[in-house]
Amino acid sequence: MPKHGKNYRNAVEGTDLSQRFDIAEGVKFAVDKAYAKFDETVDVAINLGVDPKYSDQMVRGAVTLPNGLGKDVRVAAFCKGDKETEAREAGADFVGAEDLVEKVQGGWLDFDKAIATPDMMAQVGKIGRVLGPRGMMPNAKTGTVTFDIATAVKELKAGKVEFKVDKAGVLHAPIGKVSFGADKLLENLKSLLDTIMRLKPSAAKGTYVKAVAVATTMGPGVKLDPLSIRRFLDV
Repeated sequence: MPKHGKNYRNAVEGTDLSQRFDIAEGVKFAVDKAYAKFDETVDVAINLGVDPKYSDQMVRGAVTLPNGLGKDVRVAAFCKGDKETEAREAGADFVGAEDLVEKVQGGWLDFDKAIATPDMMAQVGKIGRVLGPRGMMPNAKTGTVTFDIATAVKELKAGKVEFKVDKAGVLHAPIGKVSFGADKLLENLKSLLDTIMRLKPSAAKGTYVKAVAVATTMGPGVKLDPLSIRRFLDV
């Protein structure tokens, strides 16, 4: 029984997926090989030379991609008083304080991102077990715990991406849609990689960016040449 479907096999026919592509060629290849009837998301996986079990080697942050993500991001803002008005005017889809916390406790999760003002974190902490595993828990390091609620909302709606290295030292993040085309995806990828480079822990030794691969939702993983990545970033 074949491991992959017919469309996948047709897409990769004649291609050696073990080879490492120049970064521009690799992104274009991934886009060209997309075959789904929907607009596939393009994701990147980055293997970093860090050991996340040590707190001083954790890599976590956020970046607003220059071309966005190509999707409507539903934002829930946990705030009260004048901040509720600010959040609504900035475009938040759902705004509330204790009432919104209770709604989530009741099983409602009809949003993609959550932000909160610092004075609401004691309440939001009550739903940490719900939001945390889904990567939706507000965090000061990613700019989603702030009194500047309007800016936080606008950044998320514009395509701000949060990322965090996993236990294996791999970081996953979306960089847009196939319909963007290779050039816009490369611009988004550069912003992401630049941010990750700036967040390099001082405790990390040896090669920091060990491997990078891009893939569409249904398409093959395309490995990128580490040397081309360094040239791409001019480092």
